[in-house]
Amino acid sequence: MNLYQRTLEPALVSFACGLKPMRKQREKIVPRAHGVVLEVGFGAGHNLPYYAADKVEKLFALEPAEGMRKRAAARLAETPLDVELLDLPGEKVPLGDASVDSVLITYTMCTIPDVASALKEIRRVLKPGGEMFFCEHGIAPDEGVAAWQNRLDGVWGALAGGCHLNRDIPAIVRNSGFVISGLETMYLPGTPKIAGYNYWGAAVAA
Repeated sequence: MNLYQRTLEPALVSFACGLKPMRKQREKIVPRAHGVVLEVGFGAGHNLPYYAADKVEKLFALEPAEGMRKRAAARLAETPLDVELLDLPGEKVPLGDASVDSVLITYTMCTIPDVASALKEIRRVLKPGGEMFFCEHGIAPDEGVAAWQNRLDGVWGALAGGCHLNRDIPAIVRNSGFVISGLETMYLPGTPKIAGYNYWGAAVAA
């Protein structure tokens, strides 16, 4: 890991994930998580203020990046939630089969190297009938925007911790054995279109 990845990258990604349009999206999806919750890609803890504390029994926060875990410390100190940090990537969830009621994943499917394996792990740990709540940016429906997403994907990823601009989030979720319910989409106002097309909703194992 180079100096940029250790220092500037966590700061830039954390800043971007805390912008107002992203906060508005978190307000829509995070409060739906309930019971024993696994958050995949906890990052700097931006979702913590949006959980409904009376609905969450326990939160397992999966985050492999040390820089992000350090940035989450202040938010963790303030939250009333019972949080256990897990220092592992999304492809390796150290929880038992059918052990969580909800999974939350926001702005993370764009970055996980083997996202199919991560979703397989999510299916494994969800209880029967448990839901995955997600909010992600991805490939846009407009050909011109999508063309630029494809052109800039490699450069963007190098600067943004491996983030991809052009992943087809609904297809990835469905192809990993989930059924999506209540999917919504839009360009987030105040964000560049190449990174601002959002998908959010819930999914259950097929």
